[in-house]
Amino acid sequence: MAVAGAAKRYAQAAFDLAKSQNAVERWEQDLQHLLAVMRNPKVIEFFDNPSVPEDAKRQAIATILPAPEQRYVRNLANLLLERRRLSQLPDVVEHFRALALEDRGVAIADVSTAVELTPEETTRLVDQLNTLLGREVLLRTHVDPEIIGGIVVRVGDMLIDGSVRTQLQALRRQMAR
Repeated sequence: MAVAGAAKRYAQAAFDLAKSQNAVERWEQDLQHLLAVMRNPKVIEFFDNPSVPEDAKRQAIATILPAPEQRYVRNLANLLLERRRLSQLPDVVEHFRALALEDRGVAIADVSTAVELTPEETTRLVDQLNTLLGREVLLRTHVDPEIIGGIVVRVGDMLIDGSVRTQLQALRRQMAR
């Protein structure tokens, strides 16, 4: 899933602060907690309601994250609220998590297949990617029937496209010459 530029900047700034405090895990937990609460339909309705004063929304954030050690995550949520970017919280949390995993030496591989992978295929793929990349890999799988068959793997800037769709497109280009 692509994360918007502003969300990446907020996540990067938050990660840098968390890293400097040696509190990345705490931030991850607090951000996940905040996100889980913010996904509640009644909470969404409350924060989306323009007739609710911003002070009430700030108080709600303080209720969600009441502990003194949560103040930085609370400040981030208030900043997103103030800048009218609270809707980007899922992207901020996603990118923060990606940065934290990368910092731990774990690569995230986005895998698209035409049909869902079996547990055995998933295990085999993880093992192959671990060997190829020389580090631990976490899979995020997606089913995309448009690739027809095969697999598409994206890890950072690296793309491995073994889809039938791409092979057919290459064959079509060759035959057109």
